[in-house]
Amino acid sequence: MIDVPLSVLDLAPVAAGASSGDALRATTALARRTEELGYHRFWVAEHHNMPGIASSAPAVLIAHLAANTATIRVGSGGVMLPNHAPLVVAEQFGTLEALHPGRIDLGIGRAPGTDQLTALALRRTMEGLSAEAFPQELQALIGYFAGDESLRITATPGRGDMPAIWLLGSSGFSAQLAGLLGLPFSFAHHFSAANTDAALALYRTHFRPSQWLAKPYVMVAVNAICAETDERAEALSWPGILSFLRLRQGRPGPLPTPDEAAAYPYSDLELEFARERRVGQAMGSPETVRRLLEQLLERTGADELMLTTQVYDLADRIRSFELIAEQVAGGLRRDG
Repeated sequence: MIDVPLSVLDLAPVAAGASSGDALRATTALARRTEELGYHRFWVAEHHNMPGIASSAPAVLIAHLAANTATIRVGSGGVMLPNHAPLVVAEQFGTLEALHPGRIDLGIGRAPGTDQLTALALRRTMEGLSAEAFPQELQALIGYFAGDESLRITATPGRGDMPAIWLLGSSGFSAQLAGLLGLPFSFAHHFSAANTDAALALYRTHFRPSQWLAKPYVMVAVNAICAETDERAEALSWPGILSFLRLRQGRPGPLPTPDEAAAYPYSDLELEFARERRVGQAMGSPETVRRLLEQLLERTGADELMLTTQVYDLADRIRSFELIAEQVAGGLRRDG
């Protein structure tokens, strides 16, 4: 059985024929159910200018999710810091931590999570959009929580209300920075599987003990679709694959229906993309998912796994997490 904590990353997917409100209500229902099942944390991701993702305002959504749950940790996977002034993020997440003490995670990324035009619309200036400014902006953000007097501004809420801060990454830059600062690190294996081993090695090599951590702490995010059979999980996976394919082609849209995904005329190149997309992920029956997650744990030495499940129907999404909790993790409330 999987013997590390399991958590959830959700993108509030907007399914074809549904509204953003439908997507957000589905995410709320999923948060409640995964809390009942014993999952450790529930994160939502910041994306913009994407018709198929409704989690564009994570702080607002996290406030709603935290108010509709009681024990599960709730946070961002992540807030894309180049899109925001550090003071604004400190005030938003300071407010969340003040309202829900001990339950809020602030996962931070250095990519914009969107295209440059949209990033410019968010920030309203080219200054700060470069990743080169990220370490300084991260230090400022931490400084607002810590009450750094050199900043000459008091974040209220913020000062004294520091959530758990994580760095997120899909390459080596954030891995190395997380290590140097002694922060926990979450790697986006779900869309950057080829970089996982190198990034985790960098994090562990550069880790310095800090006020937050005495030793490295790694969480690996992985695509996971669990169904009664491998064949059923395979069928459920195609809407998410087609959605990601269209995103890479510059044609983002709502999450396709299973029928649309099955009828799509995939080229050989697109089928190869789909095959590569599955490498290192966990899709199949409970037995298959357990084996694949155990292999990932052995390979990465992760302290925690974060599962993300892009399927069209909410009932299938919930069922996947139920099967993993009951048959893969051996009952999260016991082992998690």
